[in-house]
Amino acid sequence: MNLSNLKPAEGSVKNRKRIGRGTGSGRGGTSTRGHKGAGSRSGYSSKVGFEGGQMPLQRRVPKVGFKNPNRVEFVGINLDVLQGLTEKFNLSLIDFDVMKEHGLVSKNDLVKILGRGELKAKLEVKAHAFTAAASKAIEAAGGSVVKL
Repeated sequence: MNLSNLKPAEGSVKNRKRIGRGTGSGRGGTSTRGHKGAGSRSGYSSKVGFEGGQMPLQRRVPKVGFKNPNRVEFVGINLDVLQGLTEKFNLSLIDFDVMKEHGLVSKNDLVKILGRGELKAKLEVKAHAFTAAASKAIEAAGGSVVKL
């Protein structure tokens, strides 16, 4: 080992241009900030979406329709999903905790039971809402419907 084959440790040297180190560095003068304006000053930070005073895209694009702030959104779970759960885990009661445990809903969701599929098992189903077809099918299979 001698002076000709010494190297810095791996990762210790950053390979980047240093700015503000005089005209000979290739990045002197304005130090890549351009001439004048807010962006050249110290302490400048732009707002998200700011386009230099031009009307921002978010305000240029037309807004369409109406979003109801009072909309109640349900997570729909079909009868065939309930039938699959009962066959797989041998359940007789399906409530919110069971659905949450098996990853069908999150803790703040509202659940609506929908009528797709066939239900053969006798179940007690507890949910926030039911379609007419779903409640009829659950009761036809000998189960019961409980609204939360």
